[in-house]
Amino acid sequence: AVDMWKTLTYDLILMDCQMPELDGFAASRSIRDFEKEENTDELPIVALTAHALHESRERCLESGMLAQLTKPLQFDALERALHQFARPS
Repeated sequence: AVDMWKTLTYDLILMDCQMPELDGFAASRSIRDFEKEENTDELPIVALTAHALHESRERCLESGMLAQLTKPLQFDALERALHQFARPS
Protein backbone atom coordinates (compact mmCIF):
# COMPACT_ATOMS: atom_id res chain seq x y z
CA ALA A 1 0.00 0.00 0.00
CA VAL A 2 2.78 2.42 0.90
CA ASP A 3 4.76 1.65 -2.26
CA MET A 4 1.66 2.10 -4.42
CA TRP A 5 0.89 5.41 -2.71
CA LYS A 6 4.40 6.66 -3.50
CA THR A 7 4.10 5.84 -7.21
CA LEU A 8 0.49 6.73 -8.07
CA THR A 9 -1.87 9.62 -7.32
CA TYR A 10 -4.89 8.94 -5.15
CA ASP A 11 -7.80 11.03 -3.91
CA LEU A 12 -8.35 8.83 -0.84
CA ILE A 13 -6.99 5.61 0.62
CA LEU A 14 -9.31 2.98 2.05
CA MET A 15 -6.85 1.24 4.38
CA ASP A 16 -7.46 -2.34 5.42
CA CYS A 17 -6.22 -2.57 9.00
CA GLN A 18 -5.32 -6.27 8.86
CA MET A 19 -3.01 -6.63 5.88
CA PRO A 20 -0.16 -9.15 5.81
CA GLU A 21 3.45 -7.98 6.23
CA LEU A 22 2.62 -4.36 7.15
CA ASP A 23 -0.75 -3.78 8.81
CA GLY A 24 -2.87 -0.74 8.00
CA PHE A 25 -1.90 1.04 11.21
CA ALA A 26 1.81 0.86 10.42
CA ALA A 27 1.20 1.68 6.76
CA SER A 28 -0.79 4.79 7.72
CA ARG A 29 1.93 5.94 10.13
CA SER A 30 4.52 5.41 7.39
CA ILE A 31 2.51 7.53 4.96
CA ARG A 32 2.03 10.29 7.55
CA ASP A 33 5.74 10.28 8.41
CA PHE A 34 6.67 10.57 4.73
CA GLU A 35 4.17 13.41 4.22
CA LYS A 36 5.76 15.30 7.13
CA GLU A 37 9.29 14.71 5.83
CA GLU A 38 8.34 15.91 2.36
CA ASN A 39 6.10 18.72 3.69
CA THR A 40 3.16 17.59 1.55
CA ASP A 41 -0.57 17.74 2.17
CA GLU A 42 -2.09 14.81 4.01
CA LEU A 43 -3.91 12.34 1.81
CA PRO A 44 -7.19 11.26 3.39
CA ILE A 45 -6.92 7.74 4.82
CA VAL A 46 -10.07 5.93 5.97
CA ALA A 47 -9.79 2.65 7.86
CA LEU A 48 -11.58 -0.52 6.81
CA THR A 49 -11.87 -2.94 9.69
CA ALA A 50 -14.03 -5.71 11.04
CA HIS A 51 -13.60 -4.27 14.54
CA ALA A 52 -16.27 -1.77 15.57
CA LEU A 53 -15.05 -1.22 19.12
CA HIS A 54 -14.17 2.24 20.41
CA GLU A 55 -10.58 1.12 21.02
CA SER A 56 -10.23 0.16 17.36
CA ARG A 57 -11.46 3.58 16.24
CA GLU A 58 -8.99 5.28 18.58
CA ARG A 59 -6.13 3.15 17.24
CA CYS A 60 -7.09 4.16 13.68
CA LEU A 61 -7.09 7.85 14.57
CA GLU A 62 -3.79 7.55 16.45
CA SER A 63 -2.14 6.04 13.38
CA GLY A 64 -3.21 8.96 11.17
CA MET A 65 -6.46 7.73 9.68
CA LEU A 66 -9.35 10.20 9.57
CA ALA A 67 -12.25 7.82 10.08
CA GLN A 68 -13.21 4.17 10.33
CA LEU A 69 -15.59 2.12 8.21
CA THR A 70 -16.54 -1.33 9.44
CA LYS A 71 -16.92 -4.55 7.48
CA PRO A 72 -19.14 -5.64 5.98
CA LEU A 73 -18.99 -2.28 4.28
CA GLN A 74 -22.30 -0.49 3.87
CA PHE A 75 -22.69 1.54 0.69
CA ASP A 76 -24.17 4.59 2.45
CA ALA A 77 -21.23 4.73 4.89
CA LEU A 78 -18.76 4.51 2.00
CA GLU A 79 -20.63 7.22 0.10
CA ARG A 80 -20.54 9.55 3.13
CA ALA A 81 -16.80 8.95 3.58
CA LEU A 82 -16.12 9.65 -0.09
CA HIS A 83 -18.08 12.91 0.04
CA GLN A 84 -16.46 13.96 3.29
CA PHE A 85 -12.83 13.03 2.71
CA ALA A 86 -12.01 12.47 -0.98
CA ARG A 87 -9.99 15.20 -2.64
CA PRO A 88 -11.82 16.85 -5.52
CA SER A 89 -10.29 15.91 -8.86
